[in-house]
Amino acid sequence: MPKTYVHTALGGPETQEFLDLPVPVPAEGQILIKVRAAGVNPADWKRRSNFSGTAAPLTAPQPMGLEAAGVIEAIGPGVEAFAVGEEVFGSVAGAGAWGEYSLLDGAVAAHKPASVSFADAATLPVAAATAYDGIRQLNLDEGATLLIIGAGGGVGIAAAQIAIGEGVKVIGTASEAKKGLLSSVGAVHVAYGPGVADRIKEVAPDGIDAIYDMVGGDALRDVKSLAPEGSKVITAADGAAAAELGGSRVERARNSAVLEAVAALTEAGTLKPFVTATFPLDQTAEALALVESGHATGKVVIEVY
Repeated sequence: MPKTYVHTALGGPETQEFLDLPVPVPAEGQILIKVRAAGVNPADWKRRSNFSGTAAPLTAPQPMGLEAAGVIEAIGPGVEAFAVGEEVFGSVAGAGAWGEYSLLDGAVAAHKPASVSFADAATLPVAAATAYDGIRQLNLDEGATLLIIGAGGGVGIAAAQIAIGEGVKVIGTASEAKKGLLSSVGAVHVAYGPGVADRIKEVAPDGIDAIYDMVGGDALRDVKSLAPEGSKVITAADGAAAAELGGSRVERARNSAVLEAVAALTEAGTLKPFVTATFPLDQTAEALALVESGHATGKVVIEVY
């Protein structure tokens, strides 16, 4: 039987393991793919560890991984936009991208452009789609100034590229280690730490038109004095902190149209996924450990051959 990476309880890396599981059968609205690549995200370890503190105890092993790209093996009832043998990418149906086979939600899947690699496509459903949804929600005019808090992460760097592609000036807070990454896409880097608001004012003397937050907490509160009108403050990380500034969480679309849009941007070269580390399936634990450490620069991908 094919192997799938799971966690068997809520907790740390010690709960993770490979299990031999039957090939899943696609239900209504689902697509079965033979996985070629799968993305690794902070949400993966946060789900395993019950980071939010709200999850119920597991009653069965939980497959891990939220996004994947591969080749369609079978199609469930009600799926009409795809055919067996096509190359696709998308969000998994529940969870379970880190294995030889995965079920995608047909409503949150799209065809993979031939010029986009499986590894790049596998990174789009979570980070790039979240970035795209936020930029659409902010609806900024060309020439506006956008502050991205945590611009060096997967969502932040994607949001920066999408906004810059639309003529928006982007200022991004990030660690010094990620200054080069931000500069490479045309964003203005501002270092975290005491005095961050003053440093932002120096590079944006005319003010900030919108804030897209990826960090929350004090990183967002530290720029409260710069915050524009509430609807122009959104977060992908901390709804409570955003509400203090009159803002809200990103409104996620979660549909195929968004995936098609970010795939088109990737194909055009406007959006670069920045895959900086790839691991074979048997090193899934190492891939997740790198993301969980917080030291990954760019996107981490598991490749399945």
